[in-house]
Amino acid sequence: RYEEREDFTVVMQPFFRNTLLPLDSNGKPDLSFFAADCFHFSGRGYAEMAMALWNNMLEPAGEKQTYNNFTHDRSKLKCPNPEKRFLSTLRNSGFRSSVPNLDKTESSVPYWAVIVAAVAGILVGSL
Repeated sequence: RYEEREDFTVVMQPFFRNTLLPLDSNGKPDLSFFAADCFHFSGRGYAEMAMALWNNMLEPAGEKQTYNNFTHDRSKLKCPNPEKRFLSTLRNSGFRSSVPNLDKTESSVPYWAVIVAAVAGILVGSL
């Protein structure tokens, strides 16, 4: 939707996709990463997620880390460098080097099918 724009983009940051529950030295869930309700993160957990998100934003598209290892190690925080000074996007990562052709294509759903579905939905809903 935004691939033609020079001033805006949307990039998926998959740092939480394959994350496992952090464990303590006894192999049990490390509750220091969670709030009292055991569902939300604690300050420590949010710090880990923030570092993972930041690192994901600096990684090129197609090479983004899909997990967080909960090491509480600040040295894993990535920094911009002279070669990659910006947050990574599809365009500046070279993942999609050219602007795609977004010409109008024929819809695969005929317009009358939408009308029939809407009328059927109203009839079923009123019953």
